Amino acid sequence: MYNFNDFKSSLQEVENWLLKEFTTIRTGMASPALLDGVKVDNYGSMVPLNQVANISTENAKTLVVSPWDSSQVKGVEKALNEADLGVSVSAGGTGIRVSFPDLTSERRVLLMRTAKEKLEKARVSLRAEREKIWDDVQKKEKDGEINEDEKFRLKEEIQKMIDDMNSKLEKAFNKKEDEISL
Repeated sequence: MYNFNDFKSSLQEVENWLLKEFTTIRTGMASPALLDGVKVDNYGSMVPLNQVANISTENAKTLVVSPWDSSQVKGVEKALNEADLGVSVSAGGTGIRVSFPDLTSERRVLLMRTAKEKLEKARVSLRAEREKIWDDVQKKEKDGEINEDEKFRLKEEIQKMIDDMNSKLEKAFNKKEDEISL
């Protein structure tokens, strides 16, 4: 019996990567995950925004960033502006409001293209994982560890797992596509 545990975990990593990438694509709703890539200068070292501030959703188009240290409001505001997220940033008192404008049709097309590119990267990763495990199966047959019938049974099993994962990735893409086009 062939052990597929590493292969299955690799497939899961690809799915997790794609889902994480999709959270960074802005749709009509403001989500704290959109600010995950923002790095802030925190006493000389660059750290993720969520490690120096609380990020909450005020409404569908506005996030509120509240730095834990009020002396960092200016630094956080600067980092948000430099991140070039296509949002308006306004500091006030102890917090910063991040307002997301409505998506234009051109921006939606661009976001769809980005989502498709990320889906294709995930598919390429799946193909690479499939090739890696298929090479291992062929090596085991050459070494006499498995017979030819077992090799082709394993090939079908591998392809079924790849097809199932491709289906999951396609569903995630379709969900993101619906969010973008709303």
